[in-house]
This record gives sequence, C-alpha cells and structure tokens, in this order.
Amino acid sequence: MAYQNLLIADTDGIRTITINRPDQLNALNRATIAELDQALNEAEADKSVRVLIITGSGAKAFVAGADIKEFAHFSVEEGKMLSAEGHKQLFDHVERLNKPVIAAVNGFALGGGLELAMSCHLRVASANAKMGLPETGLGVIPGYGGTQRLARLVGKGKAMEMIFTAGMIKADEALQWGLVNHVVPQAEGPDASGNPLLAKCAEIAAAIMKNSPTALAAAIRAVNAGFAPGVNGMQREIEEFGNCFGTADFVEGTGAFMEKRKADFTGAL
Repeated sequence: MAYQNLLIADTDGIRTITINRPDQLNALNRATIAELDQALNEAEADKSVRVLIITGSGAKAFVAGADIKEFAHFSVEEGKMLSAEGHKQLFDHVERLNKPVIAAVNGFALGGGLELAMSCHLRVASANAKMGLPETGLGVIPGYGGTQRLARLVGKGKAMEMIFTAGMIKADEALQWGLVNHVVPQAEGPDASGNPLLAKCAEIAAAIMKNSPTALAAAIRAVNAGFAPGVNGMQREIEEFGNCFGTADFVEGTGAFMEKRKADFTGAL
C-alpha cells in the first residue's frame, strides 16, 4: 500500500515505520491514524517482520500531538467517538500487537505523541526528547490512553503531576521515572545510518529476534493481561505458558538447549 503520511523501511527483520508530516511536527490526524492502523496490520501479517520501530521524521519531533484543528469544534458525543476510535485503531492496536514494537522518540512527544510512545512495548529516547501531556491546558484530558498508561509506567503521583501541570519533562527525567527504557545522544547529522537512536533500537531489536516469535507474542499477551480490567493476569500467564508447549518454537528451543546449540526459530515463521 502507498502511504501519504508514513515511510516504511525493512532491514533484516526490522520494519521501521516513520510518521512523515514534518511540517506539522508529525501531528496525528485521522488520516495518519488510519494509515498506521493499516501499516500495523500489514506488519503483523508479514512473517518476515519480527520487530517494529515507530519514529517521526526529522529531528524536532516524534509526534508533537494530535491535530487540534480536526476536533476543536466537536460535540461531546463526537469527542467520545474520537477517543474510542483512536483507542481501537491505533493505541490499543499497538499495545496488543503480537510483535514487539519499539518507539524511537526523537524530539517532542506530546499529547497523542506520548500516548503513542507509551502504547509501544519499549521506548528509546534521544537526549533532546521532551515528553508531556499538555491537554489540561486546552480544557480537555488525555484521551488516547494517557491517563492510564502514564500512571502504570511512572506511578499515580507523578502521572497526576504531569497531567495537572501540563508540563514537559526531559529525556533524563523520563529515564529516571521509567517512562523510557534508554536515552542515547542526539543525532548530529541527517544520515539515519549514523543515528544513535535508531542504532540503539536496532540493537535491542536484534537481541529480541534471537528469541521465539511465538513466545514473544505470548509474553506480550500475558503482560498486557495484568493491566486489563477484570482479567486475572496470573491465570493468563498459566494459559500462555501451557500453550507454548504445543508450538514448534518450544520443540526447537528446548531441543537446541539440550543439544548445546543456538536455537533457530526461523523455520517456524
């Protein structure tokens, strides 16, 4: 599929999805959310894709927020629908994807941008990154999972402080609070191959790809279950653990261990 607002690149099992609206600081409008939904579906269906990286074009912003002009005139019901559709199409979609997703946070990750980063399974930030949920300054609250995922990552008190003040925190503070997994130096040139942010994400992806795709998918489902209302996370873990015993990856992984060789999970893809 040809995308208007995304760039797609594949390298050795890693698919990088770049939100490409630099003139709007990669703000999320409805068209971009719909394209991301489609890109995620395609990546999940493509067996050659093992790990996804989501980033923003340019050095200024990962995603600087939602496109406010699209919803400034909305009614109460339209606002609810906007939030519900966004959850389904993008933010919950990313979180529940059966393949690991890494957010490469370059520059501003504000509002919907931070919410997108938080829906990814891992987050790596460049040193110039700034993150925040400024919605209360607009008379609204985060509507794409921000009130829930931020509290899970940094704790209730810090989440409330960030939401109430509508302020931004820098990358080093985000690392301190567990909002991001790693912070790397800012890229100094336009050459993406020399970009420390994407290089770190690729390093993590390479480590992930040594392991079983079916086990990774099961782990994503089990961890997510612990945060789902009304779901017994421990019971889900038991079920996912047991189901692993019926997979080709389990046969290969345990066989490789006993034979003292490296497991090769590519045959099960």
